[in-house]
Amino acid sequence: MAAKKAYPLRINEDILKAIQTWADDELRSVNAQIEYLLRQALVKSGRVKLIRQQVVEIVEEPLKKN
Repeated sequence: MAAKKAYPLRINEDILKAIQTWADDELRSVNAQIEYLLRQALVKSGRVKLIRQQVVEIVEEPLKKN
């Protein structure tokens, strides 16, 4: 498993409340929910490849939208 690194995050209070609700609905911590959302965005943008819910490769040239 890849090492975890602490990172302070400033976030809008309303967004944090919405993420907390979403995390509660999916039985995740807020931190895990944020990491999940970031991972999804990275995969969708073509910046990383995902195998079995783990980032396996960082893509140097992400997918370009037409």
